[in-house]
Amino acid sequence: MKSCTRFLGGHGPRLANDLLTTIPLDTEMDYYGVGGVVHDLEVKVAEILGKPAALFLPSGTMAQQIVLRVHGERRGSKSVAFHPACHLDSHEERGYQQLHGLFAVPVGPRNEPLSVTSLQQVHEPVGALLIELPQRDLGGVLPTWSELNAQVNWARERGAAVHLDGARLWESTPYYKKTPAQIAALFDSVYVSFYKGLGGITGCCVAGDQEVIDEVSTWRTRHGGRLFGMWPYAASAMTVLDRRLPLMPKYYRHAVAIGKALRELPGVEVLPDSVQTPMMHLRLSVGLGELRERALKIAREQEIWTFARPFVSEGASLQRIEFTVGDATLAFDPTEVRKLVQRLLRDQRKTSKAPAKRAPATSQRPGH
Repeated sequence: MKSCTRFLGGHGPRLANDLLTTIPLDTEMDYYGVGGVVHDLEVKVAEILGKPAALFLPSGTMAQQIVLRVHGERRGSKSVAFHPACHLDSHEERGYQQLHGLFAVPVGPRNEPLSVTSLQQVHEPVGALLIELPQRDLGGVLPTWSELNAQVNWARERGAAVHLDGARLWESTPYYKKTPAQIAALFDSVYVSFYKGLGGITGCCVAGDQEVIDEVSTWRTRHGGRLFGMWPYAASAMTVLDRRLPLMPKYYRHAVAIGKALRELPGVEVLPDSVQTPMMHLRLSVGLGELRERALKIAREQEIWTFARPFVSEGASLQRIEFTVGDATLAFDPTEVRKLVQRLLRDQRKTSKAPAKRAPATSQRPGH
């Protein structure tokens, strides 16, 4: 990877030198999360999302567990409804349950997007409904705007809070043709990440009503998340917000074009079939070892880094790749992307021509 000069996914490799340049030299420091650039970021995010307040936290895992607890306690129910592939359940060791006593209410089939039809099958009280936009484990799927409103209304009718897992909210705006604030207006609270689609160092914000955010702040301290100095992460977040949030429509258009270029390629399935965000999943008909060998071959021969490993191996000859479109991807036109994926699927080594058959030897007398 270090020898490569071009990178197919996202914004390219995360290098310390590049990330450090996202921290301006005149950054004003905070003190345990108070003041300085942390305060400026919180004000900026609250404004972008159209919420009364926002709070910076070092981890999305911490942020979402806390805000769901706050919603549950305020409504007298610690049950949280979410899709079975929800990040809290699939990637966080069920911390919501172990640390906060929250109870999961999985809704709908794991391999299908959350729907109001599935929600209508829930016949127990819930304190909160968590909606992830987009659903990362399904390839970046988004509900239609009317479907999203129907899901929110389902929760409202039951007195439940509605929380947005918006780790990739920024990437959802081009599909809906709406601002972050217009999408966030549907929700009681919103979590957004600064390192995923935006490419900052780390960290996130939770935005919502002032009383909710004040309580989240108390729990941030209890979690050990009120660090002595959070200014490097907040400064980086400010930089990438300004730099990349305006580029989301461009990433999205490029992702749609790439999806179309790959859709008819034998051995490739694009998920979702109609790309909805600057990310997609590619289901490739290839063995895990073959995929790795061909990716390394491309890296050595063309100095292009494609995919280090699959998002998940779904079988001996079926690999699911997560493909995020960012700054680095913009340097590849869809045709070149198609050719690279073809190389990952098939061995492109030139077959050497078989040596010509020699004519039968004839006996010759010496000196003839």
